[in-house]
Amino acid sequence: MHIDLARRAATLALAIALPLLALSQAAGQGAGPASTSPAAQPWPQRPIRMICPFPAGGGTDFIARLAAKHLSDRLGQQVYVENRGGANGAIGLQALMQSDPDGYTIGAISDGPIVANPALYEKLAYQPLRDFIPVAMMIRFPSMLIAHPAVGIRNVAELIALAKAKPGALTYSSGGTGNFSHLGLELLALQTGIKLLHVPYRGVGPATMALIGGDVQLMYNNVATSLEHVRGGKAIPVAVGEPARLPALPEIPAVAETVPGFEMSAWVALFVPAKTPKEVVVRLSKEVAAMLKEPDVVKIFNEQQILAFYKDPEDLTQYIKAELEKWDRVIKTAGIKGD
Repeated sequence: MHIDLARRAATLALAIALPLLALSQAAGQGAGPASTSPAAQPWPQRPIRMICPFPAGGGTDFIARLAAKHLSDRLGQQVYVENRGGANGAIGLQALMQSDPDGYTIGAISDGPIVANPALYEKLAYQPLRDFIPVAMMIRFPSMLIAHPAVGIRNVAELIALAKAKPGALTYSSGGTGNFSHLGLELLALQTGIKLLHVPYRGVGPATMALIGGDVQLMYNNVATSLEHVRGGKAIPVAVGEPARLPALPEIPAVAETVPGFEMSAWVALFVPAKTPKEVVVRLSKEVAAMLKEPDVVKIFNEQQILAFYKDPEDLTQYIKAELEKWDRVIKTAGIKGD
């Protein structure tokens, strides 16, 4: 993850962690018999736990903490982040699924656990659209295909030509099986008929260092992290994974200009357990939409090359259905199995 993003995540973590002891005490006091019926009180009446299914310091965690900070202000109750990493996000989602559907446990979830895990794992404790209600899409992390300078390619057409001339010889790193950095190049390989050699690492950070060090030749990474190395001359920007060129980087083509229909970027959305009251879902979605327009949020997104990508519950549900079909086809065609 980009160093500025990591520092911001650490700052947000500290700001949110300080009040947790008081919050836990307040929550315990609120559970006594003197409390009135929940139906008679407008939601929320106490602190809200936001599960992030990945460790602190990564991209999903950064968005979770930013959302928690602003939702706390907008809802009038503290929203605090709880990191529950493991199994490509599956552990955190299982915890969210098993939580009471009362609006006091929500989840900031990225694409992998929702749309990739169902195809990666034969036995999965949850089903995305059965066990959760999609509340609001928040953001996309625009992604970029980069190459080590020694490879000698400058665009997608040259990459395809080289890969076809040497099937399976080109290597690429990823942050782990099923990570966006893995699936991005699997999607490209499927759509172009090329063969590449996947080299998984334990996290996007080590995978990035492998590319910079010349241990592998290609990587599909987020734009914020990639730009740092592109500007330092350590990586070649081949193309971005958005449907069109990014306004901030008009000189870098989109993969779709050479491979029509290609689109791949990580995203983060808000979810709640199934059976959460509709009024809670509607309120949360409305507050997310407003949060994404706040000037300081817009400023941070512009600095970090993050795209606000709001979708309401209905649109997000349809989007997830399409994503599930897309990645099921890619993962099964490529024969990918979860670790």
